[in-house]
Amino acid sequence: MKNLLTIAGSDSCGGAGIQADLKTFSAHGVYGMSVITAITAQNTQGVFAVQDISSDIIEAQLDAIFKDIEVHGVKIGMVSQIETIKSIAKKIRQYNPPNVVVDPVMISKSGYDLLNPEAKATLIKELVPLADLITPNIPEAEAIIRNKINTIEDMKKAAKEVCSMGVKNVLIKGGHLPDRAVDVLYDGKDFTFYEVERVNTKNTHGTGCTLSSSIASNLGKGLEIKTAINKSKEYITIAIKHSIELGKGVGPTNHFYSLYEKAGMLED
Repeated sequence: MKNLLTIAGSDSCGGAGIQADLKTFSAHGVYGMSVITAITAQNTQGVFAVQDISSDIIEAQLDAIFKDIEVHGVKIGMVSQIETIKSIAKKIRQYNPPNVVVDPVMISKSGYDLLNPEAKATLIKELVPLADLITPNIPEAEAIIRNKINTIEDMKKAAKEVCSMGVKNVLIKGGHLPDRAVDVLYDGKDFTFYEVERVNTKNTHGTGCTLSSSIASNLGKGLEIKTAINKSKEYITIAIKHSIELGKGVGPTNHFYSLYEKAGMLED
């Protein structure tokens, strides 16, 4: 069994962050481990408070994992403070794990700022060059390149610009496009496009976390990047199609739907 590590924030309602990543790892048949960077008070209606974990504890968590266990892939999510980013980057350079996927979590669906604006430059300078893949959605890509993205052509230009910052591969997610749901992958030379049907549901909490941890799982299992992304797109589409009506707001995706279906555990 492959071992996957998520470095991210905790979501108290379980739909995103560390909890979504660990569920996704389990759904992919890999062993999940976690380094918690922040604790959030949130539910389906929004994020109400964030308590960042000290950089010393973050580094201690990373040392504990890497000194003892072989890591086959890493997903990095919410890293809101400058010192947090520097600590993670230092340890990634020290241990040099394979298959590092960075999901640049910046703003929650409810509009809560999950990345300290002053930390954005540090994220770009310190973490982006260490990533095998970065997976921004359109608003996150706009924040990175400081320009608007309205079309697929804009996404291609943005992917090239992000790639020039040192990352090996860039996947810009196009769920915010008005008419089509197209993701654009740029590997430094060529573009690959992933277009799937747009699912009509409000329950999309944690989709970015889930997709990036799915890709990290598939990379950790030895799939090449285009295949890993394609399989992850299939996985997240099913999870969104069968999303969970939880709470009073934006519910989560259904991480285990396919497994429950095969096991005959779904309710009629």
